Amino acid sequence: MFKFNDDEKPIALALVTGRPALGLSNAGKASVKADHSKEAPLGATTISVLLAVHSSSSTMGRAPLDLVVVLDVSGSMRGSRMDQLKSALQFVLKKLSPMDRLCIVTISTKSDRLCVLRAMSNAAKSEIQGIMEGLVARGGTNIQAGLETGLQVLADRQYVNGRTANILLLCHGGQTHGDARKVSNPRNVPVYSLAFGPDAETMFLRDLAANGGTFNVVPEERNTAGMLAVFAQLMAGLQTVVVQDLHLILSRPTGPDDDLDKVVKVAPGDFNQETDSQSGTVTVKFGDLFSGEVRQVVVDLLLVEALGSDYEADMLEVGVSYRNAKGNTQKFSSQTLRVTRSGKSSSVVITTPKLVAENARRKHAESIGAARILADEGDLEEARDRLMDAQNELDDILDQAHPMAAMLRMELQQLLDRMESPEMYRAEGCAYALAAEKSHVLQRFASRGDIGGARFFATPRMDVYLEQAKKFADNPGAAVLTADEDAEEEVKANPMAAIADSLAFHIHAAVESLQAIEKIVTAAAMFSPQPC
Repeated sequence: MFKFNDDEKPIALALVTGRPALGLSNAGKASVKADHSKEAPLGATTISVLLAVHSSSSTMGRAPLDLVVVLDVSGSMRGSRMDQLKSALQFVLKKLSPMDRLCIVTISTKSDRLCVLRAMSNAAKSEIQGIMEGLVARGGTNIQAGLETGLQVLADRQYVNGRTANILLLCHGGQTHGDARKVSNPRNVPVYSLAFGPDAETMFLRDLAANGGTFNVVPEERNTAGMLAVFAQLMAGLQTVVVQDLHLILSRPTGPDDDLDKVVKVAPGDFNQETDSQSGTVTVKFGDLFSGEVRQVVVDLLLVEALGSDYEADMLEVGVSYRNAKGNTQKFSSQTLRVTRSGKSSSVVITTPKLVAENARRKHAESIGAARILADEGDLEEARDRLMDAQNELDDILDQAHPMAAMLRMELQQLLDRMESPEMYRAEGCAYALAAEKSHVLQRFASRGDIGGARFFATPRMDVYLEQAKKFADNPGAAVLTADEDAEEEVKANPMAAIADSLAFHIHAAVESLQAIEKIVTAAAMFSPQPC
């Protein structure tokens, strides 16, 4: 195996702009909002809590990107397919900022690294543009070799601090050499797989998407719009990583009003979680978050039986930790979730509208998976019945006016349309379902093969890049803003955006401190000697 420790030194922001990088605070880049019933009965009871983990809405201070694009240039990519790929790569190149780095690896009968991991100076962009224009489709498809090369490029980097490493893997047909399932990824590099056209091995490519990477469907069209849309929205995420190695930490309250018996269940989706055997603390590991992303976690808590009159009880400590620009992990102050224990409260804890909606979305995603399995087994009629049952259940659970209801219905209908016949299912339906399933368990946007379809988990920057891609498809010669220029436009529109989340964090911490002081003073007053 070759060593690829020849990555170029990253370009410092000050060298490009002539001004120092902003010293933005790490505090507030991730925050947690809790939703639950405000009352619980005095008897032992289980209460459900919805924790929404938000990343910063500002892209200022985002992590520099190290991107390896692994491209299928086998014989099946001849003609218009290669032209579409070159157009999409041109857009990617234009979006990259000087702080970012790019390496291109091609797949045919073997793999080739076409350039070192290059810092995106104007000269580097010009040279890589020439490399892209020279791509020729020929040979077989050795995905294993391409993926191994891409991972090796990232593993051998000399400059890693604060940088986020990702792989985009695009394939048109099936693998003809090697077996990419055997590839080891010990550093857990996110791999985003893209299935181009109906001949791609969708199940196989879905399995290769890993570590927060999504499976995306690229529609095979006569123009470049479809592929451009997929690449643009992926770049909108990768170039707005504002939180790295995010952990959600759930602990027992430390105060005297602790009513937690135990954490019954933590359901974060497709994310690893660990439970400390002694303290019972649960840690959910989310990886990196794009600006504007949210991760919803449903937590079931068992509260102890309470005696006496109504009172306010502590039930859970919630905190987060993530890495700073130097690669060090920082833990931020926790918030305490409280509930009023009342003899008047029903023994059945009333749910909340947000919990109802999130549980409906999760059940919806399970229905898509169940329908896909039926369709894969050849029972297309039963698969369609399963989706129609999901539509009816949705009508019973969510009000039609709910903002999520329309998207859920759209997704079910689009999949039903792709199950009209076995041929349609093989060409589009299976890939659509696989992309939707992966998107829902990761709570991250993925292209399903249609530009105007359901946009679950899309971030504001993805909406911006999608519009830019549409304009670029119409006029490839037009200027395209880099990611950092997009961020500057964001600040012009809202000068407070870069510091708003940090301010909110410190204000919340101050309020929590004042409330704690108030409790201490109140408790002390109860034991103070009263005047005669």
